[in-house]
Order: sequence, then structure tokens, then C-alpha cells
Amino acid sequence: MRVAIVHDWLVTWGGAEKVLDVLLEAFPDAELFTIVNFLDGESAPALQGRTIHTSFVQRLPGARKHYRRYLPLMPLAVEQFDLKGFDLVLSSSHAVAKGIIPDPETLHVCYCYSPMRYAWDMQHQYLRETGNAKGVTGALMRWQLHKLRQWDYLSAQRVDHFIAISGYIKRRIERCYRREASVIYPPVEVARFRHDRPREAFYLTAGRLVPYKRFDLVVDAFRHHPDKQLIVIGDGPERARLNAMAGPNVTILGFQPDPVLIDHLERARAFLYMAEEDFGILPVEAQAAGAPVIGYGKGGLVETIENGRTGLHLVEQSADALAQGIAGFEARQGVDSAAFDASWCRENAMRFERKHFLADLENSLASYLGAASEVS
Repeated sequence: MRVAIVHDWLVTWGGAEKVLDVLLEAFPDAELFTIVNFLDGESAPALQGRTIHTSFVQRLPGARKHYRRYLPLMPLAVEQFDLKGFDLVLSSSHAVAKGIIPDPETLHVCYCYSPMRYAWDMQHQYLRETGNAKGVTGALMRWQLHKLRQWDYLSAQRVDHFIAISGYIKRRIERCYRREASVIYPPVEVARFRHDRPREAFYLTAGRLVPYKRFDLVVDAFRHHPDKQLIVIGDGPERARLNAMAGPNVTILGFQPDPVLIDHLERARAFLYMAEEDFGILPVEAQAAGAPVIGYGKGGLVETIENGRTGLHLVEQSADALAQGIAGFEARQGVDSAAFDASWCRENAMRFERKHFLADLENSLASYLGAASEVS
């Protein structure tokens, strides 16, 4: 069986790329298609020796740093991929990858991280980040995003089967695309973490420092707790602003390699996360390392954190709510030393192990392929 995997773009090695890594392992002979690829073998070993097809956007001026500015061209770019002769196309999509045009006889399954946020609920952020929030250019970009939403909906009708990364995204697929989706949670490498190391006094947050992740709320919350320490791991456009906000009890380490992140997760008193996340691999990794999670109780965290057992769901996305959550967390631990036990966190994280993802994916694809062969 000839398999093609279509991934939006390869610029950083984040959560979607961790899933891609597992997909490439599951289909070692698959050919990979992506809009742009600016990762080298050192930063992405999974890509070494792999046949990778890129689009014309790869060769456009400034694409390496400003590829998002070419978003209006990406529907055209992804539709140009020649997928003739493949039996299965698996799109790994949070933007345009699901918009490919496969052969009529090809089965197209989309593993969807989210409907395209740039066209839907993150439109205003996208305009600000690209410097097109105002003026004639801004008006033109709004029109282009309107057309992009139309394409996004229509291209979703070309997908044979959707698989969502969470129940939260399943509902967004139904709302945006009017399509049903099954749910398979992303894989987490639980075995990489120890959960039995002594917990230390510091709190930890980590991830790409972009506006929608709301690291500003985490940093701001520690103004209410000057006696507590916060460590921030990650880099991104918000770093300068966070540095300006940070008090003496906040340390921003910037980007750190995985061993450093793992070491901090294994020692942190708790992991803090205020984004309304589609799934959120880092909070699950924190639990794998025995760290309870205090975070905004909407989106994927509702499905990955057991409220009151492996962490706390906050009802508001605000610095005050997080500050109160930390105080409540400490008060409960002061009364019950077994509260938020590391073994409970680890047990919960094991629901998302790689083996479960692979088994569920294999069963789903077998079912889809079997149904397609019966029809043909």
C-alpha cells in the first residue's frame, strides 16, 4: 500500500510534529508532503532519509522567516501536490494540509489538530502578527481570510474521514465543517519521564511564547505571590514583554533542550498552563513526570486533567484566578500531604501513551480501508 502523509509545514518541532514523528514511524515507507520545510536532520532526526515534497512557497522571498504571510497562497500550493497512485493519504492538519486533492480511488483520512484558527477564531491575531490589522492592506487581508474560510469549509468536504485530537476539537470540526469526527488523543512519550523524584518549591510553565498561550497571565499571577518562585521555559515573540513584566521571583530561561525541560518537570511543585488548548501535550507530559497541573478549565485540559486529583481547573482565564488557584492548591496540600499524588498524575498520563494512539489509529484505518474496499 502506497501511503502519503501531508503535514502543514515544518518550521519548528512542536506538538504536531511529535505526532508526525509517530506517524512516520508507523508508516516508514510513506512519502511526506509539506508546504515548507526549514528543519535540518539535527533538529528533526525523524526526517533524515525521508522523501519530502515541498510546495512553491518554499522558494518565495523571505519564506523561511515569514512563511505565515503567504497563508493566502497556501490553498493553491497544497492543491498542487501530485498524489496520484497513493492508496492512503493521511493529512496531519491544523491549517491547509487537509485541502489536498487525492485521486478518486484514494482514501483520505485527516488527523485534525483544529480547524484553521487563522481563518476562524484567530483572525485578528493573525492580522496583528503580520502587520495588517489596519488600513487598505488590512481590509484586503480580511477579504482574503473571508475567502480562506470558504475554501477551508469546501476543502473539508473532500476528506473521507476526520479524526480529532480531542472531544473539544471534534465539536469544532462539527461546528466549522459540519462533519462528524472520531477522537484519538495524541501520543505522549510517558516513558521518558520519572515521577518519583522529590518535588521542589518552584512552579513551572513552558511552551512557545506566543500571545494566545497567555503566559502573561502566569507571570502576572506571581505578583500576588512574591514569596513563590516561577520558572518559564520557552521562546517566542512574547519573550521581551514577559521579561519586562517579570518580578525578581520569575526566571525566564528561554528555549531549553528536552533534557533540561524534563528535569524541571520532574522537580516542579506544579505545572501552570493558562491557554485554551486544543489538547495540550505539555500538561500531559507534566503529569507523566508526577507534576500536578493548574490551568484554565476549558479546551483540552478538561479532558486531560482530573480536577481535584491530578490538578485544578480554573473557571476564569485571568491572573487573579491563577493566583487564587495556587493559594488553594497550597492550602489543600498543607492539609493533606497525599493530595495531588505523583502516582495519580502518572497513572492519568498513561491513558495517552504512544501504544494507545497506534492501536486506535490502526483500528480506525483498518475500518476505513475495509469499508472503502466494500464500496469499490
